[in-house]
Amino acid sequence: MTPDDVDSIDSTMCPTASTIPMLGLGTWQASNDDCTAAVQTALECGYRHIDTAQGYDNEDAVGEGIAASDVDRDDIFLATKVSSSNLAHEDILETARESVDRLGVESVDLLYVHWPSRAYDPEGTLSAFDQLYDEGLIENVGISNFEPEQIEQAVALCDAPILANQVECHPLLPQEHIRDACANYDIEVVAYSPLARGSIVDQPEIQEIAAKHNVTETQVSLAWLHEKGVTAIPKSVTPEHIRDNWRSLTLDLEQDDINRIDAIDETSREVDPSFAPWN
Repeated sequence: MTPDDVDSIDSTMCPTASTIPMLGLGTWQASNDDCTAAVQTALECGYRHIDTAQGYDNEDAVGEGIAASDVDRDDIFLATKVSSSNLAHEDILETARESVDRLGVESVDLLYVHWPSRAYDPEGTLSAFDQLYDEGLIENVGISNFEPEQIEQAVALCDAPILANQVECHPLLPQEHIRDACANYDIEVVAYSPLARGSIVDQPEIQEIAAKHNVTETQVSLAWLHEKGVTAIPKSVTPEHIRDNWRSLTLDLEQDDINRIDAIDETSREVDPSFAPWN
């Protein structure tokens, strides 16, 4: 099914991995009024998952978008991340409370360790997350950019269950080893840059599948992630792109489509800082 009218897609159509709606709005590089408007547009379009971070410097704008929408806070899955420079135990406790205040909420549904680097100390960092979980300031603990070794260590050290690992993931970076490691611990995978920062639209197999179904290449990439059980959080501040991404929920890829995408012989990692655990 590929409806032209986004209003025909109800928010209840969004599949859920555990407690996480499997399509969300990413807000990296979105700021000020653009960010607020994008959040409001997404929520009123049907999205129920909003993702931000301390390092995006837009938590206040995200909070304003939530407040401006006609969606109840209890119906929104809200996630943010603690910056790598703030991962010392006491810094986490202080800055997480500041994040909640900026967002204008009483708690967040998911708080991530943004990167296992810089001030990250497994025991000290994760014990602070445990404390915030016990206090009810965060509903779930998350990790981000963790490789299998870091995932195993985090699971062993964190008393609270780890709900999700957010990593770059798309047809040009399928991350099978990360998905397999997360599955071993019942950890959901959340994909940032699920459209390979736009590179996906130039991929021939994706173009052909999009033409076959009369949809956009972005919808194909997002639908492929859904088929893999991966939550996608595409970023956009453009209303039509936000709506186009939402339409991906109605795209049913055929097994041949999935096989063709799985067989793409091209790799592209868009986010690759020197401090990343894979370097």
